[in-house]
Amino acid sequence: MKILVCISHVPDTTSKINFTEGDSKFDTNGVQYVINPNDEFGLTRAMWFKEKQGASVDVVNVGGAETEPTLRKALAIGADNAIRVNTPATDGFSVAKQLAKVVKDGGYDLVIAGRESIDYNGGMVPGMLASMIDANFVANCINLEVDGTNAKAVREIDGGKETVSTSLPLVIAGQKGLVEESDLRIPNMRGIMMARKKPLKVVEPTDVTAETKAVSFEKPAPKGAVKLVDADNLDELVNLLHNEAKVI
Repeated sequence: MKILVCISHVPDTTSKINFTEGDSKFDTNGVQYVINPNDEFGLTRAMWFKEKQGASVDVVNVGGAETEPTLRKALAIGADNAIRVNTPATDGFSVAKQLAKVVKDGGYDLVIAGRESIDYNGGMVPGMLASMIDANFVANCINLEVDGTNAKAVREIDGGKETVSTSLPLVIAGQKGLVEESDLRIPNMRGIMMARKKPLKVVEPTDVTAETKAVSFEKPAPKGAVKLVDADNLDELVNLLHNEAKVI
């Protein structure tokens, strides 16, 4: 089985976010980047298939040269090869188009993508990719088993879970639950050293017209001031909730 894991290069959630050029451009100064968490769950599941079933695992990213350390981390975790499509990832449709070409050229059986990236939170790429390559698709996937060309997946739905049977070729949009957080892997020194020798192929993008673009960004409103009331002063608490907050 040949597996391709889609890797997004996203800001660490602890990074301080700022914008420049009239709030139209993300300020990358001082920002640390990581593997998108949903993609990391998918990569870990792919490593399970590699170790248990002898699958080959490639990783792919759409982005500039600055994303290569993130791909190298994926290689250090255990992926066999890395591919970088040399164009910025600014639009979900164009990213899906670039990935579709990589999948078709590589002849992959299973594509594992994250449900969404934590920067744009679009959640559109996996579904569009599946449609473009005419593959089956499972969204919000929290478990996956593959036996030959048959697959059984569990996905989250409103109010519960759904188990579905399908077949390869398959695209899944994975998330937390695909593996447990305790199963996520930290590259060891041997993996880091081996990653330096593994192939990282850079391919030029196919010609695609972006369907959307970010016009401006806006930070959430800052938290308002907090008034503390003594635990024994219930009359004051009721008065503030009634006359000031006007919630009762």
